Amino acid sequence: MLMVLIVMFFCGLWVFSSKRKHLLMTLLSLEFIVLILFIALYNYLLLMNGELYMTMFFLSFAVCEGVLGLSILVSMIRTHGNDYFNSFGLLQC
Repeated sequence: MLMVLIVMFFCGLWVFSSKRKHLLMTLLSLEFIVLILFIALYNYLLLMNGELYMTMFFLSFAVCEGVLGLSILVSMIRTHGNDYFNSFGLLQC
């Protein structure tokens, strides 16, 4: 089980580093990585007989991260018309 989680985590990192053109793909790969980390944390806490309330804290931070990314995506699409990173200048105000 641990090997499968490690492979899935590195697949998520590979997609995150290779799909740099679209903001939506980077956000989806970040959410995939967060879900893999949640599964790993849950399995670790079950194995060590730990309290599972830590997973609720982790999920609440993951939701906040997802909402922030989605709001950035929506504002970027409203101002520039697409989610390509190269469609806007970074030095532009």
